[in-house]
Amino acid sequence: MIHYKTPEEIEYIRKSSLLVSQTHATLVEFIKPGVKTSKLDEIAEQFIRDNDATPAFKGYRGFPYTLCISVNEQVVHGFPSGREIREGDVLSVDCGVCKDGFYGDSAFTFPIGEIPEEVRKLLKVTFNSLFLGIEMAVVGNRIGDISFAIQKYCEIDHHYGVVRDLIGHGIGRNLHEEPDVPNYGKRGKGPMLQEGLVIAIEPMINMGTHQVRHLSDKWTVVTKDGKPSAHFEHTVAVQKQKADILSDHNLIFEAIKKSEYIKDFR
Repeated sequence: MIHYKTPEEIEYIRKSSLLVSQTHATLVEFIKPGVKTSKLDEIAEQFIRDNDATPAFKGYRGFPYTLCISVNEQVVHGFPSGREIREGDVLSVDCGVCKDGFYGDSAFTFPIGEIPEEVRKLLKVTFNSLFLGIEMAVVGNRIGDISFAIQKYCEIDHHYGVVRDLIGHGIGRNLHEEPDVPNYGKRGKGPMLQEGLVIAIEPMINMGTHQVRHLSDKWTVVTKDGKPSAHFEHTVAVQKQKADILSDHNLIFEAIKKSEYIKDFR
């Protein structure tokens, strides 16, 4: 069952989504070579709790951390660990919070220092595809219109692998709600988009094959061919003329301007 949100409920989701974006922005000054990814997790959890919210991922279906931190060929659900960030890494950080009974969810992939031009292009294309999907999130369209826009741009136009095994989702009083929001599909298919629907759109795009596998921890998903992957995500509310983006990557890009190690890839 799809749960449509009232304007008041959407504002609660916006508040949670903006806290997620603020958490990402707070992490930027610590995302640099030599820092352990576990340190980022500690900082994020403290920041979220200091803002009267709880980490949405920690304990969810047994996941043991606040952040999903996925490096290079890791697609999603990577564990923060003692691994130190290195020059040339791409670092996907996925974060969710619950505040006042409503969830927010957003992801961003950070390039560390100098990265190969082909990897920078992967980040840019994945980022652009998110907004192509968001453009379709208006009343009267269908889920498949979002899915097709992302797939066409990434797979047909740029020959990247669009992950099939992991998808976007509805969000609200629960972290994951109906409907599913795949990053591949056919125009005109799937549930009709109506006002009050709030969804997390999150293209996960691989430089090579779309195929993935799980590591032995049962959580971390990696590309089957070992090539890099990128992941960007916004929480959005469907509206009549234009989707309302409830999270805010601009907060992250503002923080990046002050970073010595992270460059704007757009």
